[in-house]
Amino acid sequence: MNSRLRQRRHFLGACAAFGLVGCGGSSSQNRVAAASTDEAKLQAAVAQLDGLAGALMQKSGLPGMAVAIVQGDRTIYAKGFGTRVAGTQAPVDADTVFQLASVSKSLGASVVAHQVGQGGIAWDTPVRRHLPWFELKDPAVSAQLTIGDLYAHRSGLPAFAGDRLEDLGYDRQQVLQRLRHLPLDAFRKSYHYTNFGLTGGAAAVAAAAGVDWATLCERTLYVPLGMTRTSSRFADFQARSNRVVGHVKANGVYVPGPVRMPDAQAPAASVTSSVNDVARWLSMMVGQGAFAGRTIVDAAALVPAVSPQILSSPASGARPAGHYGFGFNVGTTAAGRASFSHSGGFALGTGTAFTVVPSTGVGMVALTNATPIGVPETLVAQFFDLLQFGAIQQPWADIFTKGFAAFADPEGSLVGVAPPARPAPAQGLAAYAGTYGNAYHGPLRVVQEAGGLVMVLGQAPLRLPLKHWDGDVFTFTLFNENAGPGTISKASFAGDRLTLEYYDREGLGTFVRGGA
Repeated sequence: MNSRLRQRRHFLGACAAFGLVGCGGSSSQNRVAAASTDEAKLQAAVAQLDGLAGALMQKSGLPGMAVAIVQGDRTIYAKGFGTRVAGTQAPVDADTVFQLASVSKSLGASVVAHQVGQGGIAWDTPVRRHLPWFELKDPAVSAQLTIGDLYAHRSGLPAFAGDRLEDLGYDRQQVLQRLRHLPLDAFRKSYHYTNFGLTGGAAAVAAAAGVDWATLCERTLYVPLGMTRTSSRFADFQARSNRVVGHVKANGVYVPGPVRMPDAQAPAASVTSSVNDVARWLSMMVGQGAFAGRTIVDAAALVPAVSPQILSSPASGARPAGHYGFGFNVGTTAAGRASFSHSGGFALGTGTAFTVVPSTGVGMVALTNATPIGVPETLVAQFFDLLQFGAIQQPWADIFTKGFAAFADPEGSLVGVAPPARPAPAQGLAAYAGTYGNAYHGPLRVVQEAGGLVMVLGQAPLRLPLKHWDGDVFTFTLFNENAGPGTISKASFAGDRLTLEYYDREGLGTFVRGGA
């Protein structure tokens, strides 16, 4: 597994284990879990937030960030920092709307819990009961697969299954139908973080409700909680006047990046919201499904989501094992308190994180508008150290900066490799031109244009110029959500076969001339 993929899996699926779970504090502190919040420590921690956030913004150069903290039903801190768009004076405030990325999974899990509480479905409802067309490679697994299996990433699908199909322009239904081609790991015994696997579970829930996913979220969560700036539709985000732009780093400076439109994997990544709105949801989570005296989600249906369902990361050194629930990281803080959390990130310009420690009655969210570098996680970790211990226990900024360093790494075996000094000549370009088929990735055309070769593939479609490398090996470059800047891939021709290194992660990157 390449470093970029390892980092994405670690960042999105196991951040709690790396950050708040079991790091910092003495052994005596780790054995103590008070039943309530120390009010003096809470006030002291909140009083330091402006300075901590400002220092992180200055050191990192991030364009914008927003932060909120709840205690029970009350939002006790909500503030924006920096700008919505680098180089402008458009300020971020507590109502500024951000893309939440994978924090969407946790909000969506509470929507599923609502439906479970209503009695129409259960976490162990088979997916095929409501999506009879949904299949994985093993028919026995397809028959047993439940909504909970997909929300816990324990289906056996490989990590980030289907994500590169989304980059090719395939819609949700097209991606989900293609998952049947992917090899499977051990069912219910392996953990692999999958956006489209979870999306399949949510699609079954929406089908059972008879409405689309975004509408279901509105009816069950956003409207009842008064989350007026929250949506699971990208078009709604684009229509907001007070919204951020995603940023990437170029030549050491943050600049607006390509637009990330994640509707295909909406249940996993498409929620957009403000910290004021997310705070209302956090209060509901602190209240075990209740907010302002009203039950929004049945507590008994919510408990499994924030309980360990699968081992997500084994213990390593001082770091204890991490677990995943249904759409949540779950674990124990260094002070011995149960916690649940999630991080989210788009390489094209979003970094987010939240944590709730139920025994304290406190939850926190931090949202940023740039490629993830660990700033939200750092601030959350600092705050909960202050809340539990009265002092920051670890150099969190250094820890998370190091942990996130590989997030934007380029991919490919030829990265950093000098071209051959005397490459073997290619055949005539006409020998490579034609239409190639691949059941998983779809058709691909190799065409001659302006004295060279261009690949055309996907629904978008992508047009990728080929550059000769050596003999029958060519290269192409990519930059998108899953391909960091500088990514380079081999395109290797062998008779009627063309293998694309970048698309061969699961061994499905070979296209056959004239094949379906």
